[in-house]
Amino acid sequence: MGENSLIALIVLFNLIFIIFIGGIIIFIREYRVKKKLHIEQVETINTLHQKELLENKLEIQEQTMRYIGQEIHDNIGQKLTLASIYLQQLEHANKAPQINENITSINSIISQSLTELRQLSKSLTDDTILEQSISELLTNECKKVRDLKICKVKFDDDISCDINSYQVKSIVLRITQEFFQNSIKHANCKNIQLKLSANTEYVYLKLKDDGIGFSINEVANNGIGLKNMKKRTQILKGHFNLKSTLKLGTELNVEIPIK
Repeated sequence: MGENSLIALIVLFNLIFIIFIGGIIIFIREYRVKKKLHIEQVETINTLHQKELLENKLEIQEQTMRYIGQEIHDNIGQKLTLASIYLQQLEHANKAPQINENITSINSIISQSLTELRQLSKSLTDDTILEQSISELLTNECKKVRDLKICKVKFDDDISCDINSYQVKSIVLRITQEFFQNSIKHANCKNIQLKLSANTEYVYLKLKDDGIGFSINEVANNGIGLKNMKKRTQILKGHFNLKSTLKLGTELNVEIPIK
């Protein structure tokens, strides 16, 4: 074999080797791209599945609350009303002043219970979240806290668009209720700040109190309410950021896409 033939063979071998290596590199790159696309598709399917589960869960909760509200109104409410009528008849028929006084007290308790049950029944059976705007829902929650006269609540509202999504309004409302409840029960705060803003793409919720604060790690393990709110927010591809400093207070920032 001549020298030229040997050189040509070496060059051909090197060329085949380079092509082979290049093919392996291209194969690995294509494999990684396809694997990444597959993982993204699986995550998308999982997210859609979780979102569908959340929708079904919210629907079941709403139906359950309606059922409970109707039962309170139709069953328990009627029985208490009947008991009140019997007590009134007994009061008129009885001549002993002391017994009548006791009957009047019992009747007063039943009447007060009836009023509270009717309010509870109404809150469970009406379509408050669907019918009211997100600003109205949060305004009502602030009023409930102010009526307790435990702490002050400041509400800054900067909504520039209509938000019709039941999911978004429901989660924003539940997060606010959970934060208010925790601040009142555990934080021993004097002031709560609530800020709501939105554009065509996102809803921004900021909650802050000046309470005693807590350990984030402890709440992460034991705070079932906030943990559920965080999970629901993430299912809607939102962001949930909770931070707290001992003796300085707690701050929660939530960002939820509208669509």
